[in-house]
Amino acid sequence: MQIIHRDDHILVINKPSGIPVLPDGWDKDAPYLVKMLEKEHGKIWIVHRLDKVTSGVIIFALDKETHRSLNTQFENREANKIYHAIMEGQPNWNEKITKFPLRANVGKKHRTAVDDKNGKPSETRFRVLKRYLSGALVEARPMTGRTHQIRVHAYALGHPLLGDILYDADETGLISRPALHAYSLTITHPATNERMTFKAERPQDFETALEQLGGGNDFVDMVSFAR
Repeated sequence: MQIIHRDDHILVINKPSGIPVLPDGWDKDAPYLVKMLEKEHGKIWIVHRLDKVTSGVIIFALDKETHRSLNTQFENREANKIYHAIMEGQPNWNEKITKFPLRANVGKKHRTAVDDKNGKPSETRFRVLKRYLSGALVEARPMTGRTHQIRVHAYALGHPLLGDILYDADETGLISRPALHAYSLTITHPATNERMTFKAERPQDFETALEQLGGGNDFVDMVSFAR
């Protein structure tokens, strides 16, 4: 468990994939992130969450005042989040803003679904970072915080995330989870008022998937694609 930053007010972690932030399902004794961190750092307050399968930057507050301040930043979209993801297929755009309204916890699989009538307003901004013959490395900036937002918006665009079987991605041996990583988080420190950015490099399973997609050998010139 890599600690990216810790002071008297905030704790920033590079979360491994496979660990839920809170208890997952009925097994309350199974390990989860908050329980693990509180053994070492004492009481922590949850500001935002990452899916169990998602790796990367997550921040916690260490006191009530900091928790209140960070919550306000997230609610007012003053906290900037950048994710890296691998999309299946070849998007025919370099940049794309998606605003599909989303409704969570749909059906037996508890998926999030696009719902134009009852869904909540949602926005994700995608940008292609690198192209491969069978996929694309993209940057995703969620402007809202809906459950599975990036995963569903990618699926709705016709390019589900590599390994995201829940959202109809093809079976693959390249990665055993949805290829999604919380790469950076920018907040204003509640105590110092300093604007701070925290980053977590992509984990090995993510990098291995990129290598197996073809690495630089399969690069497709982005200039040939219109925005």
